[in-house]
Amino acid sequence: MPDIIPNEGLLDRALRRVSSLWRDMAERVSGPEETSDLAEQMRVCLAARGGEVSARARAANLAQAYVAADAGGRRAFLRTLASFDSDPEAVARAADALGAARDPESAAAAKVRLRRALEPPRLRLLTQFTTIPDGMKFLVDLRGELLQLADGDGMLAALEADMKGLLANWFDVGFLELRRIDWSSPAALLEKLVDYEAVHRIRTWRDLKNRLDSDRRCYAFFHPRMPEEPLIFVEVALVQGLSDSVQRLLDQKAPVLDPKAADTAIFYSINNCQRGLDGIAFGNFLIKRVVETLSGELRGLKHFATLSPIPGFARWLAEREQAAEDGLLQEGEAMALRKAAAVPPATHPTAALALLMARRNWPREPLLNATLEPILLRLCARYLLSEGGRNPKRARDPVGHFHLSNGARVERINWLADTSAKGMAESAGLMVNYLYDPGKIEDHHEAYAGEGKRAASAMVRKLLKA
Repeated sequence: MPDIIPNEGLLDRALRRVSSLWRDMAERVSGPEETSDLAEQMRVCLAARGGEVSARARAANLAQAYVAADAGGRRAFLRTLASFDSDPEAVARAADALGAARDPESAAAAKVRLRRALEPPRLRLLTQFTTIPDGMKFLVDLRGELLQLADGDGMLAALEADMKGLLANWFDVGFLELRRIDWSSPAALLEKLVDYEAVHRIRTWRDLKNRLDSDRRCYAFFHPRMPEEPLIFVEVALVQGLSDSVQRLLDQKAPVLDPKAADTAIFYSINNCQRGLDGIAFGNFLIKRVVETLSGELRGLKHFATLSPIPGFARWLAEREQAAEDGLLQEGEAMALRKAAAVPPATHPTAALALLMARRNWPREPLLNATLEPILLRLCARYLLSEGGRNPKRARDPVGHFHLSNGARVERINWLADTSAKGMAESAGLMVNYLYDPGKIEDHHEAYAGEGKRAASAMVRKLLKA
């Protein structure tokens, strides 16, 4: 095996293979109803003439047409598909019948007819794609592309909403299978793991093997109709105590720990693999299932926590600096920053902070490091526990919102925990441990979902008062 892992071509190879299957299927069943007009092809599919083999061939032909099209052709395909909407006259008649109903029985029957009238024919077309090889994956990828095109296009937005509803039903967590991925898993699956890893990039086969060693675990959800495609996966390190550095956690030279000696499971990377399933929640169920699985396998595990990035912190801080926000920094902090930056006493403290953080080597300069550490830790605690977005009750940080929604608490903020270029750019090197206490998960979830209360340890709350 080459040392560097390829991360290109995976999707292209899969599309070529499946596209060939669709083409062969369509060619085996051809006849006078074939046409190059997309709308007519879709009408023929809806007419459902012939048997099951013919129906599958027509669906395969449509899928093949979409995959073979360029960007403009795909948009035209999606708009044509979106045009197969409910008949407004039929909807109006059904609504009038409901309004004229005079008894519960008549109203119930009228509601059934109205629901049928409202159901757009495109839903039946979409469902037909599930009958062809890898048809479910085709639909997931179709919505993935649709999400990029639907903004500002009412027809495509309506089609996307229909697809989300279908996929949410088909990908209900009750249908999903939890599987462990290890070094003995098929090479194609391991390659996909590399391709989908977006939090901490896997750079070499040795890096991948290290993440799948005996003191590591990787679990993923799979759907029966997409058995070789992970939907979401989580990487776990079995350690002693809370981890405070992702570089040390992923150090390939670190000694392997006997899993039975571990007292803590650290979830250090969670990745959604399918863009077309955005907005359909799996992560909360995945973490809870993995906690249950690990608890049953390793009785010595007492703590379940994350080592999570804080992707919005640096951006939030830069906004505060650009606005020269008064009150962002305390008087003592302002004095320390001006002294460390060697700027005049009249300099706004946010300008001094921005000046120091602009120095690339500040983490390696003892004076700057010591000056910035208490300030950034306090500001990060404010960002995680007090700052909101459009909804003030919702944590502004997306990773924080995810874990708080799942019932975790903010346990500890770690200084210079990710010194990679990405970690420094996104969060000034800070990372956070979110703790999952099985006995308190539901209470924390209810408090956050209902009242916006963010659970945090006394250590983190103390930072706010520093």
